[in-house]
Amino acid sequence: MEKKTCLYDRHVALGALMSPFGGFIMPIQYTNITDEHNAVRQHCGVFDVSHMGEVRITGPDAERYVQHIFTNDVTDAPLGQIYYGMMCYPNGGTVDDLLVYKMGENNFFLVINAANIDKDVEWMQQQMEGFDINLDHQSDYYGQLAVQGPEAEAVVEEVLNLPCKELKFYTAKTLDVAEGDEGETIIISRTGYTGEDGFEIYGSHEFTQQAWDKLIESGRCKPCGLGCRDTLRFEVGLPLYGDELSADITPVMAGLSIFVKLDKEEFIGKEALAEQKANGVPARIIGIELADKAIPRHGYPVLNEAGEQVGEVTTGYHCLSVDKSVCMALVKTEFAKLGTPLKVQIRKKIFPGTVVKKQFYNKSYKK
Repeated sequence: MEKKTCLYDRHVALGALMSPFGGFIMPIQYTNITDEHNAVRQHCGVFDVSHMGEVRITGPDAERYVQHIFTNDVTDAPLGQIYYGMMCYPNGGTVDDLLVYKMGENNFFLVINAANIDKDVEWMQQQMEGFDINLDHQSDYYGQLAVQGPEAEAVVEEVLNLPCKELKFYTAKTLDVAEGDEGETIIISRTGYTGEDGFEIYGSHEFTQQAWDKLIESGRCKPCGLGCRDTLRFEVGLPLYGDELSADITPVMAGLSIFVKLDKEEFIGKEALAEQKANGVPARIIGIELADKAIPRHGYPVLNEAGEQVGEVTTGYHCLSVDKSVCMALVKTEFAKLGTPLKVQIRKKIFPGTVVKKQFYNKSYKK
């Protein structure tokens, strides 16, 4: 049975189209995907991302443990620094992609994908042997809002009264807030999944509900569903687990080697990923731009000029911000070079296309 976030009733009251996603009933859209997409690109939108999972790692060996399960390098990280990377299987396949927040000495806050929560927590628990750590699964406690867009900083400062201007991209801090009977400590970070400036705010269900209400009532922040969250992340080339990353798609195949630090002493999957970086991979995630307006969807075949299947689409849309039909696809490496002509089969028709960079629209982060 699908779970509900702490904002479920508010989504229904706003008339959102609700649908299962990652084990939760989530809002897909409120008005329409195009309006919500454009609101984030041009102004400000708020997403309920309370379905995401949170795990706290503390204890004397917390840093060593995170280094062991994570492809990126958190050694000597400054407090408040955030790292993107993956957990991998020994064969290099991806358990999940995640964010790691350094919240204190030997205190790490891990944010994992909703659909993978149970699998990820079980995987992390299996890797604890030999480490003096405490693993605290906190997903049921936290609600999470993502306030995204060029006006996000002003909205968070003025509507929520949360100081955030000094946060640099991929940094976080804790704030004591007076909401509720006792008050609480929330986490706010300059992060997001849209290619725009923005913030992600983690707090209790009560805090999350009150913050959502303030944002909606202000009229300065449009409620946005997971439909435009996908179009926004897609057109700036950000991967989605299950599409561009999976147990069968390694970070190297996905073009994410920059987040795989092979100079680390060790981490799970290091040997396999080092071999892939040295000797190549059989397939890669690429971008394809179609000559026509047809929309390629997940699983559609990608063909070479001879009409032979050489891959398949992982995500495809008519890219709203640049008015082009584009997709990401997993194709055999020999067809992954920029400029290579390829075709996509959409139902019974064949549409010509060209390999292009996966980032179809330029990101607008505040560095």
